[in-house]
Amino acid sequence: MASSSGTKGDMGPPRSLSKRLTRALTVMDPSDENSAVDSELVPSSLAFIAPILRVANEIEQDNPRVAYLCRFHAFEQAHKADPKSTGRGVRQFKTYLLHRLEKEEAETAPKLAGNDPREIQKYYQLFYEHNIKRGEHTKTPEEMAKIYQIATVLYDVLRTVVPTAKVDSDTQKYAKDVQEKKVQYEHFNILPLHAVGVKPAIMELPEIKAALQAIRYVYYLPTFQMPEERGRPVNDILEWLALRFGFQKGNVANQREHLILLLANMDIRNKNLQTYTHLEGKTVQDLMDMIFKNYQSWCKYLHLKQHLDCPRDERKQQLQLLYIGLYLLIWGEASNIRFMPECLCYIFHCMAKEMHETLFNNAQHVTGAATQLVPLGEESFLKKIVTPIYEVLEKEARRNKEGKASHSAWRNYDDLNEYFWTKRCFKLKWPLDLKADFFVHSEVIKSRHKRNNQTVGKRKPKTNFVEVRTFWHLYRSFDRMWIFFILVLQAMIIIAWHQRVSSNVLFDEDVFRSVLSIFITAAILNFLRAVLDMVLSFHAWRSLKVTQILRYLLKLATATFWLIIMPLTYSRSIQNPTGIMRLIDNLGADWQNQDLYYYCIAIYFLPNILASFLFLFPFMRRVMERSNWRIIVLLMWWAQPKLYVGRGMHEDMFSLFKYTLFWVTLLISKIAFSYYVEILPLIEPTRTIMNITVSNYDWHDFFPNATHNMGVVISIWAPVILVYFMDTQIWYAIYGTIIGGIYGAFSHLGEIRTLGMLRARFENVPLAFSKRLVPYSKGDAKRHRGDDMYDRINIAKFSQMWNEFISSLRNEDLISHWERDLLLVPYSSSDVPVVQWPPFLLASKIPIVLDMAKDFKENDDAELFRKIKSDDFMKSAVIECYEILKQVLIGLLLDEGDKEIIRQICNKVDSSIRDRRFLREFDMTGLPILNEKLDKFFKLLMEDYEDLELYRSQIINKLQDIIEIIIQDVMLDGHKILENFNQGNEKEQQKFEKVNINLLESSSWKEKVIRLHLLLTVKESAINVPMNLEARRRITFFANSLFMKMPPAPKVRNMLSFSVLTPYYREDVLYSPEELKKENEDGISTLFYLQKIYPDEWNNYKERIRDPKLSYFKRDENEMNRYWVSYRGQTLARTVRGMMYYREALELQCFLDFADDDAIFGGYRAIDTTHHNYKTLKDRAQALADMKFTYVVSCQVYGAQKMSSDPRERGHYLNILSLMLEHPTLRVAYIDEREETVEKKTEKVYYSVLVKGGDKLDEEIYRIKLPGPPAKIGEGKPENQNHAIIFTRGEALQTIDMNQDNYFEEAFKMRNVLEEFLKHQRRRPTILGLREHIFTGSVSSLAWFMSNQETSFVTIGQRILANPLRVRFHYGHPDIFDRIFHLTRGGLSKASKTINLSEDIFSGYNSTLRNGYVTHNEYIQVGKGRDVGMNQISLFEAKVANGNGEQTLSRDVYRLGRRFDFYRMLSFYFTTVGFYFSSMVTVLIVYVFLYGRLYMVLSGLEKRILDDPYIRQSKALEEALATQSLFQLGLLLVLPMVMEIGLERGFRTAIGDLIIMQLQLASVFFTFQLGTKAHYYGRTLLHGGSKYRATGRGFVVFHAKFADNYRMYSRSHFVKGLELLMLLIVYEVYGHSYRSSSLYFFITFSMWFLVASWLFAPFVFNPSGFDWQKTVDDWTDWKKWMGNRGGIGIAQDKSWESWWNGEQEHFKYTNLRGRVLEIILASRFFIYQYGIVYRLKISHGRKDILVYGLSWFVMLTVLLVLKMVSMGRRKFSTDFQLMFRILKALLFLGFASVMTVLFVVAGLAVSDIFAATLAFLPTGWALILIAQACAPCLKGIGLWGSVMELSRAYEAIMGLVIFMPVVVLSWFPFMSEFQARLLFNQAFSRGLQISMILFGTKEKLSTS
Repeated sequence: MASSSGTKGDMGPPRSLSKRLTRALTVMDPSDENSAVDSELVPSSLAFIAPILRVANEIEQDNPRVAYLCRFHAFEQAHKADPKSTGRGVRQFKTYLLHRLEKEEAETAPKLAGNDPREIQKYYQLFYEHNIKRGEHTKTPEEMAKIYQIATVLYDVLRTVVPTAKVDSDTQKYAKDVQEKKVQYEHFNILPLHAVGVKPAIMELPEIKAALQAIRYVYYLPTFQMPEERGRPVNDILEWLALRFGFQKGNVANQREHLILLLANMDIRNKNLQTYTHLEGKTVQDLMDMIFKNYQSWCKYLHLKQHLDCPRDERKQQLQLLYIGLYLLIWGEASNIRFMPECLCYIFHCMAKEMHETLFNNAQHVTGAATQLVPLGEESFLKKIVTPIYEVLEKEARRNKEGKASHSAWRNYDDLNEYFWTKRCFKLKWPLDLKADFFVHSEVIKSRHKRNNQTVGKRKPKTNFVEVRTFWHLYRSFDRMWIFFILVLQAMIIIAWHQRVSSNVLFDEDVFRSVLSIFITAAILNFLRAVLDMVLSFHAWRSLKVTQILRYLLKLATATFWLIIMPLTYSRSIQNPTGIMRLIDNLGADWQNQDLYYYCIAIYFLPNILASFLFLFPFMRRVMERSNWRIIVLLMWWAQPKLYVGRGMHEDMFSLFKYTLFWVTLLISKIAFSYYVEILPLIEPTRTIMNITVSNYDWHDFFPNATHNMGVVISIWAPVILVYFMDTQIWYAIYGTIIGGIYGAFSHLGEIRTLGMLRARFENVPLAFSKRLVPYSKGDAKRHRGDDMYDRINIAKFSQMWNEFISSLRNEDLISHWERDLLLVPYSSSDVPVVQWPPFLLASKIPIVLDMAKDFKENDDAELFRKIKSDDFMKSAVIECYEILKQVLIGLLLDEGDKEIIRQICNKVDSSIRDRRFLREFDMTGLPILNEKLDKFFKLLMEDYEDLELYRSQIINKLQDIIEIIIQDVMLDGHKILENFNQGNEKEQQKFEKVNINLLESSSWKEKVIRLHLLLTVKESAINVPMNLEARRRITFFANSLFMKMPPAPKVRNMLSFSVLTPYYREDVLYSPEELKKENEDGISTLFYLQKIYPDEWNNYKERIRDPKLSYFKRDENEMNRYWVSYRGQTLARTVRGMMYYREALELQCFLDFADDDAIFGGYRAIDTTHHNYKTLKDRAQALADMKFTYVVSCQVYGAQKMSSDPRERGHYLNILSLMLEHPTLRVAYIDEREETVEKKTEKVYYSVLVKGGDKLDEEIYRIKLPGPPAKIGEGKPENQNHAIIFTRGEALQTIDMNQDNYFEEAFKMRNVLEEFLKHQRRRPTILGLREHIFTGSVSSLAWFMSNQETSFVTIGQRILANPLRVRFHYGHPDIFDRIFHLTRGGLSKASKTINLSEDIFSGYNSTLRNGYVTHNEYIQVGKGRDVGMNQISLFEAKVANGNGEQTLSRDVYRLGRRFDFYRMLSFYFTTVGFYFSSMVTVLIVYVFLYGRLYMVLSGLEKRILDDPYIRQSKALEEALATQSLFQLGLLLVLPMVMEIGLERGFRTAIGDLIIMQLQLASVFFTFQLGTKAHYYGRTLLHGGSKYRATGRGFVVFHAKFADNYRMYSRSHFVKGLELLMLLIVYEVYGHSYRSSSLYFFITFSMWFLVASWLFAPFVFNPSGFDWQKTVDDWTDWKKWMGNRGGIGIAQDKSWESWWNGEQEHFKYTNLRGRVLEIILASRFFIYQYGIVYRLKISHGRKDILVYGLSWFVMLTVLLVLKMVSMGRRKFSTDFQLMFRILKALLFLGFASVMTVLFVVAGLAVSDIFAATLAFLPTGWALILIAQACAPCLKGIGLWGSVMELSRAYEAIMGLVIFMPVVVLSWFPFMSEFQARLLFNQAFSRGLQISMILFGTKEKLSTS
């Protein structure tokens, strides 16, 4: 083995070690031919040898021996770095590499020379001469970068093999040249800044040159004193900044390109290219304003001097660029600190000051010469600035305990960022003082004696806000709303109470005085608010300023004052009654004698009057809140605490008027309804009940002397009051639906929704396209009005786009070849005098004309042509067929005489039409024969041929037949043409035998032939083209969008640049062949399933890959199947394909912008790229596309997947790599984890890395070191986005989830959408909302429900949120961000653990709080997938409900709720957390109603009170409760759906869909999801436990087992459903009220319906849920799961015990308040036992407390017996079996004896047994719940095992109760078929054979 370094002897593993170690490298096989993987599997600690191994793999085919030497060099380097193989995976890798070297040493030999040193020198020289010397001016920069990388590695290897003295001069010369030039050929992202030789087109763009020139202007900058050289100059300002402050090279390179592209894109906009030489100062100033707007606001807020000073001379632009570059470099290296924008402001503030001092120091001013600076190390900024702050973040995140700790126990991103909202942050000093309080964590006890340090043994305080887990946050955040509703409720009750007494109640003095008592309530509620403000902020008090604490105290004191003074003065006012009229007459006349209460009200109400005045003038409030003048701040101090965000969020007057009108109208409706339907009808029954005296109860009453029956009154009023507080949500749904529908109609939505409508308006589509999507000026439109050539060019441009659109549909297999041909539009119509419409519009026109013409007589020319002209499309078809047929025949003939005959025939036709003699000179009866011959002729022309001569003869024969028919059968005097022609020719020869076969090779001629054949032959079948529903939807939506209002399109060069960012973790990229073929338990594979769901698309796909012209036969069919399936799933491949349409659209738009008329008429795909001008055009189009669009996928764990031995992970890596290779402009960012030796210690080091596709592998572009693992601090998705955002470019950024899709035609509208940022001059939007299309709706009925629900939200829902309500936020949808705005304000989302679980919406909150605003645009759409199975959907709903629970606690919701005006606050509440709270209240109403009725029934009050005749006839309670039943049944969720479907697809379709949805049990589904929302929202607020729930996005074609469903829904639905079932049973058994009321039936029906939905929906919507065999298997699995013991490491799906322990996880991190509340809630179950035991016959009517005491004795006895049996089973069942049997026998005998005595002696009845069951079962469950809350205590005294066994028994009973109906239904075979149709009805309509699929009788797939 060749070696020169001497490392061979001391190498670790000996040669004899032949067996490979498998840890981490099992995928590598030395015998594998594809050994290129070794370079990608290098252990992280040896990453530096990966380039060497890549080079070895690259040159192996060329010279195996040199490749062997490279690998040997890599091995030596690895052994030198880690001689003891201590790194992770190093030993295995070295062993593998050693074995491979042993093999290659024997198999390879030098072939260029006699030994290794000469071999490698020779190869190096040849490589240089062939690739570098010759390729320098011919190869692209990408190719040269790779070549130079190989040359560099080869020389490194050469130096180890060849002694220095023996390296010849040529090699040294070549190596020196490579060393000097390699920096010019580094791998680049978009701009090859250092490229020489062949300059890419992008570097020739003048805007790029100007920007590059500007940042390379370093004339006035001080130089640096380098160790190796004197006064080294710098290349550009970013390099200068890097040397001055110690930024990393990767960061500098990244931000250099970033800044150049920003400047170039902004500067070129609307600029004259003819005089473009340099960067304009306005561009730099505009960029400064955008980037530093937040910094300037921060400085003003803190009253700081801005460090952005620029001299008014030639240095101004340079200094501005230095400031911009400095900020970008700070931001680019800040890692997690990017989530803290004001922290970045502080860092920039200090560094800008330092930079300014460097540039303008005294020495420079005095001497005029710049001083030389000492550069800082490359990682200085990272180590000294970023890392200390990151460590604070990391330590605080550790306190979070993975979401289990209370939010108040640790500081999140917001807390730490808000530290920089006060001047206290300057205690950090500069350079950072690591001894400052900010950096010294609370875990460290600081010494007392140090200066400025205090003893800290407790945690650091929160900043400004504390996220306390309590429902009181809802009141605190939206207190104005609750106060308003409570006061209105009080006033309505008072007025209603007096309604009977006086008809003119409002003017009655007593009523008026009583109504004024609402101000006492207001004082109480304000006092509550003040108390909550203090209590909930307690953990932040140590961080608050004195003024803030003073404000809290004064607020509390003031509230206390009013709380005391209001009741006192009110009580005094009763002694001096005065009516409203007298008050008005005497107001102010004698104030000493006036009631003090009225003056108190006036004073109390004064601030509200002032607020109302300012509400009417929002601009004044906006100015005041944003003002930093101290006098204004002092005035505003009382109204709201001074905060950096949330100031001046007031809309303009018109917007204010719109949403105020909306809410005023809604509130009037709501209040009127509440008064007349909910409150007024209850007044009289309440009066009656309060006057009834009840002395005899059915139980022992603890308050026998209580008056007015207040328990009954509360039971009746409580659910009604809850409905009152909830039903605003119902009114919002109604009004939102109406207003959203009106807005949608005015937006022209749905005007083209069918193919018939499309045909009717297609003539206007090209014109609309030209107006909307083609850049033009109004001057152009006026100048070219009526210009035929201008119109033709526009139509040609439309045809380019339209045909690309249709081609994309064909490539996606949505249409067939035949449909594609019918839909295409010819590129050029210059040789045809009419517009050439797509054939699908002209279908059957020619056959109709032929049939019509043969029936006309000789003199009917005018009538014939009138009928033809009456249909524009028919006229176009006739003229076009005639003209094209003439061109085809003349073009096909070679002989001039033959051509002349054709011309004469055509002249004859033209003259006869002109002279109105057509029918007299032509016989129409011959046309059908002619048409038949033409059909055969054109079919022949379209066929492929093998024998040329045979083909030629066939064409000649057909052609001669056609001419003969024309002359002899159609033309009456056609023979004269031939006679005249023959007379002129002396030599007679055979006619029409010379044809030009080569003409058919032209694509344009072939298109003409195909089109003509379609026009002549296609009949009515083309009316339904396209057949595919998705293709129809896309075509009609695109055509409709052209008539909607959108900004005009700019030229590509002038458009805003943008990026797309997609976060990816471990989701599917492409489905593997195994996943395609893997069958479920019914034998159904995913491929088969999709073939049945999408049969037309599968057939189109088969047609496409079998088309020999498309060359698919060269590719592996299994691989193509993978892509076909993956493009129908929710995969990354589908998302990437969709997003790359942006680039395709941009290239086409560049072509249309810059191409000349000939190129446009020739066609985009047909241009000759070998032509110099057209190649330049194509290169320019690609360059502009690169400059305007960037797509980054943030594959967080791509590096780990590359190294993984898991086949699935490895497959993800290979699939991502294949996507990069397929799409060269795709970029992948990932977090690279490496092991590096630092001070002789191995440490993990983290990098943000950007890669692109190379030749065969990825190529690294940028690598930026991080202070630590970024994903460790916050939530995964936002951290993933944050690390990759630095690699994005442009002024806009679109966020795309990896379950989304895009379409070519929608991508074409992107530049219009981006103009929305520039359209609003006064206030630029910060987020552009886009609508979505849910593409998963066809998979199943559940998917259809979810699709409709989601579609209504992303269309009509967000439409009204944006306008008129102005509260649209960001919902994780494909919104477009103002990138610069957000990168300077914390990024695209918030990332704090747990609290920011719904991370996306927080970016909308943050944007709004920082004075941004969000629009919604519906003329463009993006595809999105949704969950399609019941369990997936439930997990998604749980995740969203968890997120809303956390939002309720957040500071963002609090600040928005407090700082929005009243009506905008209402919009905000009812469209975010209020919706989930209302859902919870809806469920709570059912509980309150039933428990109230349970109280009345069991106490006997119902029988005694409600038997009153008046009460019995009253339906007031039922009427009041009926409204919430609508919400409860999920019916209100359907309203927006119906409206949106009606708008976009017609109301007949909407009604039909609604009926079908109800037949498919949509109400069951929505009612079930109501329970999901309520449970998880409530639990989150009560206990926490929020977490990200991976739903999985696959196709659900499998059956979920009963145990799986039980685990998922037990606590959220089953337990609650069984509780409600028991309530209803008890109520039905013992209750007697309102049985004849239809409303009563509706209400109880809704409750029974809710119970049935909650208990059985998971089984109804479970595939094969009622299949008998699966039911049997489920029962077996259930019993096994229930019986298995738990323990450490036992999964929850394996053991009931493990699951049960996991279900109580939330108790581990809840607080004492949560445990107490849980115990209080559990106590409700005791009412059953208390009430029912007094109704047992054995009690003999006794009402004393002893009866209840004896019931507890019975309960405890039963529990004791069960405990004895349990202990006996454990202790005696094995070793003392006989004793155990005796014990059981004795227990049985004792039980029988006791029961006999009770029956015979005590009078126990059989009914008592059932009643006792109803009484004691809830008690046992209550004991279990209380025991779970007190688990630590019970574990300590050893009772936990008993609790577990009792719980197991209860779970078994509940499971049995739920399972039995499923068993019964499964017994009937038809139920399974019914369920299949129920679940998959939509798939049925698309050809899915469900019965075949679900029961495993699928036929064999054809292999053909």
